[in-house]
Amino acid sequence: MACGEGWQVARRRKGAGRRDRPPPRARKEDADALSGTESERRIAEAVNELRGEEFWHRWRELITRCKASGEPSSGEPSDADGAWDCVCYGLGSFSSCVSARYQLAMLLLLLEALRVPVERCSVYDPVFTSAECGTLRDLGFTVLTENEEGKRAVSRPTLFYLMHCGKALYNNLLWRNWSLQALPKVMVIGNSFHGIQERILQRELQRDYTYLDAVMGTCEETALPCSPRFSDVFNDTALIRFPRQNLHKLPESSWTFPVEPQYQHCQDLEIIREERN
Repeated sequence: MACGEGWQVARRRKGAGRRDRPPPRARKEDADALSGTESERRIAEAVNELRGEEFWHRWRELITRCKASGEPSSGEPSDADGAWDCVCYGLGSFSSCVSARYQLAMLLLLLEALRVPVERCSVYDPVFTSAECGTLRDLGFTVLTENEEGKRAVSRPTLFYLMHCGKALYNNLLWRNWSLQALPKVMVIGNSFHGIQERILQRELQRDYTYLDAVMGTCEETALPCSPRFSDVFNDTALIRFPRQNLHKLPESSWTFPVEPQYQHCQDLEIIREERN
């Protein structure tokens, strides 16, 4: 991804000599391709802009130190090839929203710092347009076609990049990996859990977001800094891990038969759910 002094987009070649001869008339797919090219150019500019920001260097220091320890949290053996996976939900429409574009640029920088191949990062947002999905594929991402609602099980160290996502998405992720074996492999960059706790009534947290409530006292949370210029983009963002030694503080009964969240009492769930027949 890194190239010389700046980040550049590496696009797939679609035939020699074609770029020297413009098409005789514009067609819809040509307009979409041009839109994708412009979108990628702006993403590359955002990557190079963030690379020069002081707060990015602090992010990189924290995230690489975490990887150097061998796992998202201590006490777990590292994967054989040392590579991580990455999952990004809820990025937003980066072709029309500047904040989403910078968040995508930050994701690319994080993958670069962690040496995670872009194709090992799966992305999904129900608001992505077909053109945006094409742009993401051109950048190398794996674009998911189904709404997982955050219910992604991990078998190896995995970074979940969940910028400004709803509480249910975090709760679903925790439920799906609710074991002493899986949770230590999970690392989250997203909303501060303590910030969530401060903004919701405790009885609602306990009733509707059981798994979020349970880990509040056991997760390790590190606030990620941000410059005032990007406060709307990266505000209230934290690096969150689930160390095995902390998880042992929870009652043994809490790990038995974890019940899938239903959210029957939530009027504003903050996520788009998968349509079911």
